[in-house]
Amino acid sequence: MTKIIHLKTSLFVAAMLALPLAQAATMAKADYKAGKERISAEYKTDKAACDALSGNAKDICVQEAKGKEKVAKAELEYSYTGKAKDQAKVEKAKAESTYDVAKEKCDDQAGNNKDACVKEAKAAKERALADANGKS
Repeated sequence: MTKIIHLKTSLFVAAMLALPLAQAATMAKADYKAGKERISAEYKTDKAACDALSGNAKDICVQEAKGKEKVAKAELEYSYTGKAKDQAKVEKAKAESTYDVAKEKCDDQAGNNKDACVKEAKAAKERALADANGKS
């Protein structure tokens, strides 16, 4: 009888100790909303900084700002939910953002060099997506 009580007590204590760990992956709704607003403000600032540039340099800058925003939103969502599928979305957002910037940088080249650059960027994206899918 005492062994059963000790076992139940031990399980209860273990469950209570694990509870804060489960909640650590999530955040309050107010923090989530504030995070979304912060990300939006940072994007606007980053994009405005691109206005001083021209040509492909501006295109690259804008693509980097968009990528940063996309990744930040995915990371925020994962922090809010703590779900594995949202963690996979973070990895996917990183891969796609890196690809979009790399592809934009390829526009500075011409002919076969540009084709090779785009092909390499796409291959890197595919590797990153495969790695992300392997983790989830």
